[in-house]
Amino acid sequence: MGDIMYPSHTGDDMQQCEGDGCEIMFTSNSHNQKYADSRCRKEQEYNMVCSHRRELNDFGVPNNPMDDLKITDEVELKLAYTKLVQEYEKIKTKKEDLSAAVYRAVTDQVDKYQVPSTPSPVNDRRTKGEEVAVAVLSDWQLAKVTPDYNSLICEERINKYADKVISLTEIQRADHPVKDIHVWVLGDIVEGELIFPGQSFLIDGGLYRQVTIDGPRIMTSFFDKMLANFRNVTVTAVIGNHGAIGGRQRRDHDPETNADRMLYRIMDLVYKKEERITFDIPDGRGEGNWYAIDRIGEYSCLLCHGDQFRSFSSFYPFQKKIFGWKVGAITEDFKDVMLGHWHTPTKMTFNTVQCRISGSPESTNEYAIETLAAVGRPSQHLQFVHPEMGIVTAEYTCWLED
Repeated sequence: MGDIMYPSHTGDDMQQCEGDGCEIMFTSNSHNQKYADSRCRKEQEYNMVCSHRRELNDFGVPNNPMDDLKITDEVELKLAYTKLVQEYEKIKTKKEDLSAAVYRAVTDQVDKYQVPSTPSPVNDRRTKGEEVAVAVLSDWQLAKVTPDYNSLICEERINKYADKVISLTEIQRADHPVKDIHVWVLGDIVEGELIFPGQSFLIDGGLYRQVTIDGPRIMTSFFDKMLANFRNVTVTAVIGNHGAIGGRQRRDHDPETNADRMLYRIMDLVYKKEERITFDIPDGRGEGNWYAIDRIGEYSCLLCHGDQFRSFSSFYPFQKKIFGWKVGAITEDFKDVMLGHWHTPTKMTFNTVQCRISGSPESTNEYAIETLAAVGRPSQHLQFVHPEMGIVTAEYTCWLED
C-alpha cells in the first residue's frame, strides 16, 4: 500500500482517495487502486465515511428527518446516527415505491371496467315518514376456501343479498317512502395471503385477483342494483385486519396501506362519473384510519371492523371500549356502533348505545369449529333508519344459504 500524502504534495503519480468526500491524495501501487489504505475501503463500505475523515471529524451529517434539526454530537454518535438515517431512507423509499406501484396498478386496472350509467328508479313523490335503508357488507373474505365456500359462492351470496335488500325495501315502501340507501362496508372484504400460517393453501386467488378482478366485479354488481332501485347511494367503508399487507409482521408498510382500502378506491374510481353514488373512505399517511362515523339526519353510527375488540367471550370488552369512545376517546359524537369481524349476528345494548355485529357470507369455518366450537350461518345485516327521529326502525338478518 502506498504512502498517504496530502494535496500539497501531489505529483503526476498521485491519486485521490475515492471515499465519499475524501480529499486524501496517495501514491498508488496499481493503476486501478481506489483508496488510500485498507481502512478507507473497509469503513467506506460500512458507513460511507473513510477513516481519515472520521479522525478529522470532517463528514456531512444529515439533518433529523423528523424535525430537520442539525445533529452536532460527538463523532461516534454522529456516525451511528448517520447510518440509521441512511437505513431509514432506504426503508422509506422502499415503502413509497411499493405503495406507488400498487396504486398505479390499481388505476391502470380501473380502465378495464366500463360501467354503463344506471337508470334512476321511478320517483316516489311521497315525503311523509321517509326512511333510509342501510345495507352492510362485511367479512366476505373473498378467495377463502372451505368445504362449502369460495369466491364463486361468495359472489352468488352477495347477489342474493342484493336481491333481499331490494325485496325487503319494497315491503317497507308499501307503508312509507324509502328513496336513499347507505352502504356500510366493514372490512375483511378480501382474505389476504399471509395473515396466518398456511393461509396460501386456503385461498383460490391472490390479492391481485381479489382486489382488482373479483372484488370489483362483485361490488359493481351490488352497487348497480342499488343505483337501479334507490335515488342515491352513500358508501362508507372501513378496513379490516385481513386487508393488511405484509403478513403478520407488517412492520415495513405504512399503516395506511391496506388491500380493503385499495378495493374501495377502485370502486370510487369506477363510479367517478356517476353522481348518484358517493364514497367516504377514511385514509391518511402514517395512520390506520380504522373507523368512520356515518350520519343519517339525526342518526349517527360509528363503523369499525371489530378487531379492536380482543375477545368475544363476554359483553365486558365491548362495553368498556365503547364507553371509552363515547365519553371522549373519539371526539365525534355517535349514537350506535356497527362492526363485523366476529361472523356472528349479534346485538348488545349499553344504556343508550346499540352495538350491532354483522354476519359473514362465509360458511363452514374449520378453524372456528375446532378451536372455538362455533359455527355461523352465512348472512349480512340490513336496517332502516328514520332520519328525523334519529332511530333504527327495523332491522333484518339476511340469511344467504340456498
